[in-house]
Amino acid sequence: MKLFAKWETDGITVEDPGLQPYIETKFMYLPKTSGRNFTKLTRGKKHLVERLINKLMVPGHRGKKHKFTSGHCTGKYATAFGIVEKAFAMVEKSTGKNPLMVFVKAVENGAPREEITTIEYGGARYPKAVECSPLRRIDVVLRYIVQGAYSKSFNKKKSISSCLASEIVHAFQLNAQSNAIAKKNELERQADSSR
Repeated sequence: MKLFAKWETDGITVEDPGLQPYIETKFMYLPKTSGRNFTKLTRGKKHLVERLINKLMVPGHRGKKHKFTSGHCTGKYATAFGIVEKAFAMVEKSTGKNPLMVFVKAVENGAPREEITTIEYGGARYPKAVECSPLRRIDVVLRYIVQGAYSKSFNKKKSISSCLASEIVHAFQLNAQSNAIAKKNELERQADSSR
């Protein structure tokens, strides 16, 4: 039994011990649970590919601005499913490896370890470095991957599938052309300077 009836799910390991309980890659032919048994605490038990597909259905959000958007996207699970399946096929073609393994490693590489919060003390605001929880690390890296893919394909000739595939491959290779790796480096550099 294979994911999308194409790729093996056995033998995929997560090297980061903090992320191991929160990256779910067990066998699932069709990564869709339709929100059954879903709360904030059980989010880490959802399949990682399903979480990526759900993020793809929320395009354009940068902060509270809808910078890149193609309109209302909810209910388009079949479209997002096809995008991810095509992107995984492109990842396999370019790397020659199991795309699920490449995607898991890309998520590990792009997950930020520290973030910045603003502390207000005596009327003055200053940044403070804080550690990022494992569940938030995965949510943030998935958001950065999707935002990078949408920004590279919006109003351009490249398809969203090829942009998503290149984002995943660049994050897998720790290449700064990936939006997730660039944002992670920027966040950790700012956190380091605000200790």
